[in-house]
Amino acid sequence: MVIPMKKISLFVQDKHQQEALIKLRETGVMHIKKTNAVSDRLAKALERKTMAENAVSLIQAYKSPKVTVRETGPSSRRISDRIGCEEDEPYSLDAVNTPERPHLIDLMVGMGKERKALEDRQTALAKERGRIAAWGEFNPASVKELSSLGQTVYLYELTNEAFAALGPELRYVKLSGDKNGVRLLVLDNEIPDTTPFQLPEQSLSAVNAELDEIQSKQKTLEARIKSFADRRPALMKELKAIQTVIDFESARAELEKVEGVPDAFGFSCLSGFVPAEDMGRLKAAASENSWALAADDPGPDDNVPTKLKNNPLVRLINPLTDFLEVTPGYHEADISGFFLFFFVIFFGMIFGDAGYGAIVLASALFGIFKTLKKGVPPILNLMLLLGISNFLWGVLTCSWFGIPVEQLPVALTNLSFAPISGSNPNGGFVQQNLMLICFTLAVLQLSIGHLVAISRLRTLKILGELGSIAMLIGMYGVVLMLIAKIDFGQMETCVYLLGAGFLVNFIFIHYEGSIGASILESLKNIISMILGIANVFSDIMSYIRLWAVGLAGGAIASTVVTMAGPMLGKFYLFIFGIILLVFGHGLNLILNVLSVLVHGVRLNTLEFSGHVGLTWAGTPYRPFAENKK
Repeated sequence: MVIPMKKISLFVQDKHQQEALIKLRETGVMHIKKTNAVSDRLAKALERKTMAENAVSLIQAYKSPKVTVRETGPSSRRISDRIGCEEDEPYSLDAVNTPERPHLIDLMVGMGKERKALEDRQTALAKERGRIAAWGEFNPASVKELSSLGQTVYLYELTNEAFAALGPELRYVKLSGDKNGVRLLVLDNEIPDTTPFQLPEQSLSAVNAELDEIQSKQKTLEARIKSFADRRPALMKELKAIQTVIDFESARAELEKVEGVPDAFGFSCLSGFVPAEDMGRLKAAASENSWALAADDPGPDDNVPTKLKNNPLVRLINPLTDFLEVTPGYHEADISGFFLFFFVIFFGMIFGDAGYGAIVLASALFGIFKTLKKGVPPILNLMLLLGISNFLWGVLTCSWFGIPVEQLPVALTNLSFAPISGSNPNGGFVQQNLMLICFTLAVLQLSIGHLVAISRLRTLKILGELGSIAMLIGMYGVVLMLIAKIDFGQMETCVYLLGAGFLVNFIFIHYEGSIGASILESLKNIISMILGIANVFSDIMSYIRLWAVGLAGGAIASTVVTMAGPMLGKFYLFIFGIILLVFGHGLNLILNVLSVLVHGVRLNTLEFSGHVGLTWAGTPYRPFAENKK
C-alpha cells in the first residue's frame, strides 16, 4: 500500500539553522525536496568522501587479518599511535590535521598518490627503455658535449633501404645495425626529410637502474599498504560518519532564504514531504522549536516520494525490489503482493529441480540459524520461500539433479505429479500440460493487472479495462489451440471474445468524461490500437519462457550427470567425476539465478506492470533522519 503524503514547507530562523536541522533529523520523518543545491561545506564533505572511498579501494585487494589474541603490554597501544596518524576521532568538516599526525584517510590517500606516481614513472621509463634499447649503452652527455665544442652531431634511426640510398657526401658513423634498421651518428648536416632521433635524458644503464629502484620502492610501499588492511572497519566507520555530514549539509543547502526580510530577522524555507500518518510528530517538533509549518496535499506535478507499507509476508519481496531499484510512482498501484506471489512461482519453474531447491533451502536455513541472535536479514527469509517453491516444483516434475528418472528411487517417482512428471512415458502430454500451466499463469496474472487498474478507476474507463480482459481470455484460447495443440473446439467463441473486447476497449479506454472524445482519441491512435491485439498475443506467449528456460536448465543438469556418470564407476577417475559434478551443477545454478533475474523479473516488471499501467518511475521515500546504529 502506498502511504498518503503531505507537502510541507518549513520555515526556520537563519540564526537557528543548525539547531533546527539537528532537531528535524531527530524527528526523522521529512523527505527533503532535492534541487541539487550546493555549498562550500557540502563540496568539502563530498571531496572527503571521495578520499575515504579511495582509501578503502587501496586495501580492497587485501584480506583483513584475523585477530585471535589481544596484544598486551607496550605493543597494545592504539594503531593510530603506531602509524603516527589520527583515526579515532569522528569526521568533522572543521578538523585540522598536522603534518606530524595526519588523519588515517590523508595518510592512505598519500600512499595511493605515491603508488600512482611510481607507476606513471615506471611506465614512462619502460617506454623510454624500449625506445633506446637498440642503441645500446652510451652517455647522452658526451653527445651534448660535442655540440658544445662546435661539432654538430645528429642521431638517426633508418630502415636498411633508406640507409642504402644515402649519398656519398654525407659524413656519418654507423653505430649499429640489424634487420630492423641502422643507427647512425651524422656529423655537420641533417639528412633531408628525415627527423633526427631524440637524444635521451639518461643512458640505458641509468634507466635500468632507476627502474630497479622504482620496483624496490613499489615492493616496500605495497607491503606498507597491505599492513593497513586491518583498518578497513575504521575506514567504513569514517565513511558512514562522512555520509552523515553530507546528508546534513545537503539539507542545509536546500534551505531557501526568504527575500525582503532584514538580516537580523532573516528566515529560510525547507520544502519536502511527510507521510500523513507522521504529521503529528512534525507538528509537535515545530511547536516545540518555534518553526512555522505549512502543509498541503501534493499536486499532480509534484515529484512525491513513495513510501510502501505492507505486511511482513509481502515485505519479503523488498530485498529484490531494492536490488533492482524499482519503486512505483506515488500515484501508481503497489503490486508488491502479486509480485511476490508470481515471482515465487516463476522461480520454482525456472530452477525446476528439487536437488537445487534443497541446496537453496539448506543455504537459507543455515544463514537463518547463524543470524538468529543478531536478526535474520530479509534476503534469507526470501531465499527460504524461493527454495520451498523450487523444491516442491522439482518434486512434482520428478527432477533431481538431472538424474534420469529410471535411475531414481521409486519413492521419488511416486511423489511426482503424473501430468507434469518426467517419469510419465507420454512426454508429449507432459509438454502440453506444462505449456497449459504457463499460458494459464499468463492470462491469470495479466487479468489481475487489469483488475488492479479497475480498482483505482471511478469512470467508464473501467469498461475499457474489462474489454482488455476479454481480449486476454479470447487470445488465451487461440494460443492454447494454435501453440499448445489443445483442441477446445471453441475457436469461434475465442474470436468473438477478441472482437468484442477490442470494440469495448476501443470505445472506452481513453474515456475522460465523453464517449465521443474517447473514440476520437482511439481513432488518432488506430495503429497502436490494432497492434494492441498482437501485443496481447506476444505477452501471453512470453510466459512460455518459464517452461523453455526450465527445460534448458534441466538439459544442462542431465548433460553434467551423463558426462560424470562413467567416471564415477572407475576408481582412478572418481575424483574427476566429483569435480565435474560440482563444477557443472554449480555453473548451472549460477545460470539459473541469471535466468530468474532476466526472465522471472521481466514478467513482473514488464508484461504484468504494463497491463497494470505501472511505470516504476517512483522516488523512494528517504527521510532526513539519523543513521540507525
